[in-house]
Amino acid sequence: METVTRFAPSPNGPLHLGHAYSAIVAHDIARERGGRFLVRIEDIDGARSRAEFAESALTDLQWLGLKWDGEAIRQSSRIANHADALDRLKAMGLVYPCTCTRAQIAAAASEVGPDGPVYPGTCRHAGTDPDAPAAWRLDMAQAMALTGPLTWIDELAGEQEARPDLFGDVVLARKDAPGSYHLAVTLDDARDGITLVTRGADLFASTHVHRLLQALLGLPVPRWHHHALLVEESGEKLAKRRGSPALSDRRAAGEDGLALAADIRGGRFPDGLSLSGLEIGRENP
Repeated sequence: METVTRFAPSPNGPLHLGHAYSAIVAHDIARERGGRFLVRIEDIDGARSRAEFAESALTDLQWLGLKWDGEAIRQSSRIANHADALDRLKAMGLVYPCTCTRAQIAAAASEVGPDGPVYPGTCRHAGTDPDAPAAWRLDMAQAMALTGPLTWIDELAGEQEARPDLFGDVVLARKDAPGSYHLAVTLDDARDGITLVTRGADLFASTHVHRLLQALLGLPVPRWHHHALLVEESGEKLAKRRGSPALSDRRAAGEDGLALAADIRGGRFPDGLSLSGLEIGRENP
């Protein structure tokens, strides 16, 4: 089977070195295996998604010397597909509307999962105002009963038992969008023919939910490759919200993108950065 990977940034801020590392991993694995490397701009996050960040991201990738196959894909062109999948899950009786706020969930939750406080099922038990804006949540117990036990394979960590129950009743569609990250990325990876999902280890747990959605919607099952994270000297991962140095600033300052990419491939990271842990059996992308 041909290896097809992707790099899928959200245009809600400039790319930083952590994005560069992730893109290089996805690109190089595809090229080493004679496969294809795709770029998908995940631009459905409402007002936070900005066209200038999307264009800057593509320029940054070119500056690093990365070439992708075909045109860059815009996730916003798939909104109707996301809505259709949600309608299928509604018809199966597996999702329900939820009007709870984050503050209400935090106050009522008794467990903490990979995404934060686990939703206690308030709207599943009590119902909602039909006229109020609502998110749509997956009834996790019903969904897991329908699919039975599931597994998935990470190239570095091996076979995993799917444990989507750790998340509770996850949101599949927000009040302002027909698809959450979980639903949209699962659908788009299937539509793009991705056979190897490469992404940071911070998204490892999310794969449990994505494997369940694949089973519910009859989607193909790829393999995964969750790579190590680039972290600051404090041990924190790089993040747009903390103002991690932008690739566009380095580019504007005249830095050599090809040299930077070569350093990243060689494990030589600027600004005191390091990997949070070497990948199993693969020290460099």
